[in-house]
Amino acid sequence: MQCTVVGGWGGSEDEPARGSSGQAGATALDGSAPKALDTSSELREAPAMTQRTDTPSSWDERTQLITFLEYARDTARAKCEGVSAEDARKAPLPNSPLMTMCGLISHLRWVEYYWVEVMFLGEELAGPLTEATDDDPDPEMRTAVDIPLPRLLAEYEEQSARYRRVVSDHDLNATARRPISDGRHVDLRWVILHLIEEISRHNGHLDIVRELVDGRTGV
Repeated sequence: MQCTVVGGWGGSEDEPARGSSGQAGATALDGSAPKALDTSSELREAPAMTQRTDTPSSWDERTQLITFLEYARDTARAKCEGVSAEDARKAPLPNSPLMTMCGLISHLRWVEYYWVEVMFLGEELAGPLTEATDDDPDPEMRTAVDIPLPRLLAEYEEQSARYRRVVSDHDLNATARRPISDGRHVDLRWVILHLIEEISRHNGHLDIVRELVDGRTGV
């Protein structure tokens, strides 16, 4: 799956095999298929003044990995603080019409969903990713401009809270149920590292877009 604007569902050279199932190793939170988040509630405001740290509380591998994952997530949220609804929908780069702040946050949310729920836990694909085609490879970015940014951020945080439990419930050596394109099954450690890479790369895009739409820098 290639994302023509920002690099695909995670930007990995090993394109995931969506439709194949593989060896056991991961379990769902409650054994059931993932449920769509409630999108009918009233708009929720994004939290202000996001607190971030890249210094772990201890030096074991798991704590260091999780600290950097949370730091990357928090940075994405921080870059959205105070942006207007109008500016959040603007695509200031002429050759990247899908690269809006709304689109990037939606992309991050669904990239994490893909790697954690579909690839690692082995759940069936759901949500806007099911609508992806060669002509429309990034529907989660295209449709995001119709969703208020605070709602996108709140849904992303809800999902992140669930994935914290997934990570805490599995060993870093636990293998993904679905294989990547070369047939190998990555472990949870690789998934976390890949998400850190993915979110950090798109934080750079958020930084550029934010400066172009309203001039704010240094977030």
